[in-house]
Amino acid sequence: FFLQKRSEEKDFLPGMWDTAVGGHVDFGEQLEEALIREAGEELGLYDFNPVYLTTYVFESERERELVNIYGTVGDFDLNPANGEVVEGRWWTPDEIISATGKGIITPNFEGEFPRIRPLMEALL
Repeated sequence: FFLQKRSEEKDFLPGMWDTAVGGHVDFGEQLEEALIREAGEELGLYDFNPVYLTTYVFESERERELVNIYGTVGDFDLNPANGEVVEGRWWTPDEIISATGKGIITPNFEGEFPRIRPLMEALL
């Protein structure tokens, strides 16, 4: 799983590891258009085949959002460096599980990982 580290400048969950490619759909924009735009902005990733996995509602004290999960598999040259993302790296499932609950990974991704793990592994 490729995760990206949020900039220390972010006002919400700064410096934590999170889902690679996250963002909001602009008014009038199709979901897949937003996905391609965000992947390009955050990782320099444009040439990939997104596979829809699931949708769920994430809710915390601060926010409530509809989350659409896509996955992709491939050998990509990823370049997370746009100010919002300070670095990125590949994590094994065991590394993610070990980091859970330690303030390293965002609560969003900690809750999402058990849901998406089998879906992503099925793509392999």
